[in-house]
Amino acid sequence: MARKYLVEAYGCQMNMHDGERLAGLLESAGFEATADPADADVIVINTCSVRERAEEKLFTRLGEFREAAQAVGNSPVIAVTGCVAQQEGAALLKRSRLIDVVVGTQRVKQLPMLVTRALEETVGPQVDINPHEDVSFPLGIARRADSVKAYVNIIEGCNEFCAFCVVPYTRGHERMRPSAEILAEVREAAARGHREIQLLGQIVNHYQAPDDADCDFAGLLAKVHDVPGVERIRFASPHPRHVTPRLLEAYRTLPKVCRHLHLPVQSGSTRVLAAMRRRYSRERYLEIIQEVREAVPGICLSTDMIVGFPGETAADFEDTLSLTAAVRFHSMFSFKYSPRPRTLAIKRMPDDVPEDEKTRRIVELQALQRAIQSELHQQSVGKVETVLVDATSRRRDHELSGRTSGNTVVNFPGEPGLLGRLARVRITAAGPNSVRGELVDVEVS
Repeated sequence: MARKYLVEAYGCQMNMHDGERLAGLLESAGFEATADPADADVIVINTCSVRERAEEKLFTRLGEFREAAQAVGNSPVIAVTGCVAQQEGAALLKRSRLIDVVVGTQRVKQLPMLVTRALEETVGPQVDINPHEDVSFPLGIARRADSVKAYVNIIEGCNEFCAFCVVPYTRGHERMRPSAEILAEVREAAARGHREIQLLGQIVNHYQAPDDADCDFAGLLAKVHDVPGVERIRFASPHPRHVTPRLLEAYRTLPKVCRHLHLPVQSGSTRVLAAMRRRYSRERYLEIIQEVREAVPGICLSTDMIVGFPGETAADFEDTLSLTAAVRFHSMFSFKYSPRPRTLAIKRMPDDVPEDEKTRRIVELQALQRAIQSELHQQSVGKVETVLVDATSRRRDHELSGRTSGNTVVNFPGEPGLLGRLARVRITAAGPNSVRGELVDVEVS
């Protein structure tokens, strides 16, 4: 009987894709998937350390797994992977005897060997967080969780060293994946029916192919655009400093590139942006937004925002509110600042904004953003939008969900057979987070 595994992944899209890779590696080694932790021989927790209390969440989950396993007399091997593993290393073993394996972000391909050793009890707890330059990955191994969308890594690591961000310390320095390998993965995903490709990297638009001097990020978009079977292309996350004329030209000339741009700003205050080491001003960010909208009329914009960064004054926060009102983002991920290990901010900047003030500010920002989203979605009522159907409802029979090119979630009645197809949907009602519609027609297969 094959040994069984369970992988839980938390955090960003790259972490989710790492979870798919870890699952695929284990299946290639002969393991079978299970959704029940009490039934698993191996449990892998792929962690994220971008937000506060990541370690506490990990240890809480470890306790829950222990209770589930003990209830049936099971004793699974537990592996911790991802950014917390890279950040904490062997220190995790001192905090919990439940952990058998710790694998860093650059050593995921070692997981099957390490857990097999642990299962066979040939060694004690194992830690592998060594840096590794190789960003290649075996073709066709990733066990993709989504039948419609496929994640494809193009860059590992980051060289920006923003003051608040732990990523350069957990993911390493920036390393580009060869374009030939990326395109082989895109073709393989498209051949399996994945109609949307999501290109991933810490600074995705800084891509420069190591195997093709003429292939920058815009060039890569063009190559992916030419792959048969690909209908939509998205990417995350770009940096404002690397929004180039060539990228805007790609938006203009490549219809499969979705009319959505997630462009993290982090603050509306030039003074705070300088402290964050973002290397652009409020004014420059607004200029970039104008350039994007002039080049791609109707494009939908989203962003990331942090409130309560060290030294942020009431006036700085008002700048964040006014920038949000000026840009009118279609969506926003907003967070209260929390100190992260090893970052410049935790070393040099006191966390001096009181917690209750951080909470007040984020509530106010989120209320403003919610009102803007409601207004923008209301403007779509009566229009017919093309939607890539990517999910069926878990709560309602004959209910489908998909996204417009601009990344708006559309819910509408329909049959499961439409999954993975492009549908034209008339918008009939709008809310702050999604819209509802009725099916008009479907693409000819």
